[in-house]
Amino acid sequence: MYDIKALYEATSVDDACRLLKEHPGSQVIAGGSDVLVQIREGKRAGKELVSIYMLDELRGICLDAEDNIRIGSLTSFSHITKNPIIQKYINVLGEAVDQIGGPQIRNIGTIGGNTCNGVTSADSASTLFAWDAQVEIAGEGYRRVVPINEFYIKAGTVALEEGEIQTAIIIPKKAYEGYKGHYIKYAMREAMDIATTGCSVNVKLSADKKTFEDVRIAYGVAGPIPMRVPTAENFIRGKEVNDENMEAFAEKVLEDINPRDSWRASKAFRCHIGVVMAKRACEKAVKQAGGDVDDRTEL
Repeated sequence: MYDIKALYEATSVDDACRLLKEHPGSQVIAGGSDVLVQIREGKRAGKELVSIYMLDELRGICLDAEDNIRIGSLTSFSHITKNPIIQKYINVLGEAVDQIGGPQIRNIGTIGGNTCNGVTSADSASTLFAWDAQVEIAGEGYRRVVPINEFYIKAGTVALEEGEIQTAIIIPKKAYEGYKGHYIKYAMREAMDIATTGCSVNVKLSADKKTFEDVRIAYGVAGPIPMRVPTAENFIRGKEVNDENMEAFAEKVLEDINPRDSWRASKAFRCHIGVVMAKRACEKAVKQAGGDVDDRTEL
């Protein structure tokens, strides 16, 4: 059923990087919820696999010395949702990954696997873009960090060189402190379905809750890779918190997003729901931030 040439079990991060270099073309496997399905379908037949599943150093969530949130790449979706650090500071990420697949997938699937796939529909991706996340990458004997928007290169391709693995997702303190967010996934089914479009909005309000100090909005399936929407962000920053400005903010997303036609939905439909989702997610985020808003926008 599974056409695998060889499976190597890494004993450390450096060992995993060494194995990947010794076996060019080999693929990392962690939870296996995507890789094993692809192999069974014949898409990766005859592959050599390097398993990092036993590397507990890549699991868990903590605050580092500078209060940045560090999420190990092998942390499962279920553990992200239930983690007290996530719930306290960036609960929207837990809500986003809680919409991935079913309970079995969320128990075995990892944040690293979800992002390393490089697909625009990954539920974690747009939320991480909205949090200005950074990606920690390891090679044999070194570590480097890249902004998540530079980690995604094109559909299905991320910035991992030969012999490198992703080790962590980092949310800087300045990116989450004072912000509240909301994520909306629109799919053909209510559960266990790939996003037709996903939208994540973070807001930071003034002390009196009357002004948008900052807004970050990101989409999945609005382009070949997850994307931020700078035109809308720049428009609303510094403006009064009211329905008129949020309506205009939502319309501004059309200047940046460029979804495609597919069997799941037409480009026109994705653009339409993209506008509705932007306003609704902004309303929900404002309400969580303590602002006064009548959040009745419906999809």
